[in-house]
Amino acid sequence: MQQQNDIMIRVRNVKKKYKIGQIGGGTLRGDLQSWWARKRGKEDPNTLIGTDQRLIGTTFMALNGVSFDVRKGEAVGIIGSNGAGKSTLLKLLTHVTAPTEGDIDLYGRVASMLEVGTGFHPEMTGRENVYLNGAILGMTRAEIDAKMKEIIEFSEVGDFIDTPVKRYSSGMYVKLAFSVAAHLDSEIMIMDEVLAVGDMKFQKKCLTKMRQAATRDGKTVLYVSHNMATIRDLCDRCIVLDQGRVIFDGDVDTGIAMYLATKAQSGNFVDYTSYQRESWCRCDNLRIQNVRFDADSIETLERTVPVGLQMEIHARQAAENIGLRFEIRDEVGAPLATSCLYGLHMQEGENHLRLAYDLKMLSPAQYNTYFTLFTVGDAGGHNDEDCVPGPRFGIVDTFADKRVEWNARHWGLIQLPDAQLLSNAT
Repeated sequence: MQQQNDIMIRVRNVKKKYKIGQIGGGTLRGDLQSWWARKRGKEDPNTLIGTDQRLIGTTFMALNGVSFDVRKGEAVGIIGSNGAGKSTLLKLLTHVTAPTEGDIDLYGRVASMLEVGTGFHPEMTGRENVYLNGAILGMTRAEIDAKMKEIIEFSEVGDFIDTPVKRYSSGMYVKLAFSVAAHLDSEIMIMDEVLAVGDMKFQKKCLTKMRQAATRDGKTVLYVSHNMATIRDLCDRCIVLDQGRVIFDGDVDTGIAMYLATKAQSGNFVDYTSYQRESWCRCDNLRIQNVRFDADSIETLERTVPVGLQMEIHARQAAENIGLRFEIRDEVGAPLATSCLYGLHMQEGENHLRLAYDLKMLSPAQYNTYFTLFTVGDAGGHNDEDCVPGPRFGIVDTFADKRVEWNARHWGLIQLPDAQLLSNAT
């Protein structure tokens, strides 16, 4: 097949099917344990707490008919909720696994970074791993030597380049891995959200490098992230995945809004008992069961009236020094405001909270929300226990004497108190 119209990636009706629970526990011992438990009709000891045992042995379509093209010089963001199929798609594009159905054509060498340490041998030094990755891309030793100084300087590894990478911190891993992927000769860069491990300064440097790779060097960039700010900053096109399908392919802002709409809850009551938490949320002691707003309609909350809500929290064990964070975000997910409650005591079993929030500082507009339970440490630090998206709500202003309609898009989403006139001398 020949390349047409400078297309670098062509994906046609790609499907990927998995058989849940049949195999793949990571070890032969784990697979045998799971098989023997199912044989006796017992709960699988290798599944996460709360997994529906009826799903064991069933098929799961991680991708279900995905099609798109990516052209030379495009920076494309791929977004979607957990389980939408993002990581599966990247593994197919990088030939980590093969599709069940469909075709994937890549017109160029691929440099990828799917997770921390991918492509690195832990016993080899950083320098040796650079040579290894370059050889995999088909580069000669002379070509790699010409890039080595630039790679080391960008990665900030410095004197540790000749140290075995098994002694690197996760941040050092990410810095060297990205530097290798960005500087070696490849036409396609595929990046998962591993940059979150690095510090903020290095993240900005990476985003700048990826932007230059697309605009100046003509490389094709595919970037997966849950950070909508970086997607907006880097990408000029957005693909939204939901349940293994492409539900949007086009403008970045429109794609972000659609993605957030799929995550947003609706109505004044939300049940979280079967909600799939984010992958990083592994604490199982505290779980938000449901949230109910007192208002009949949360689409039109009066700005000056406090908002009441009820929350049910399940605790497997009693817990002290618990905090509750209520986050308010704009329509594209940017944080706007936070209200915290500290010093909560959770008894074993069900706990019921009644809360009230004063939102009069917000301007009339639409908002997204998140609820987070966290444990407060002795030194002032905290560990998140549970995090769920709250319902989407709207603020309105119904003062009869209001002479100006608030323009949230241009004036902002935080409405400060009116100024006090101290003098008006002429």
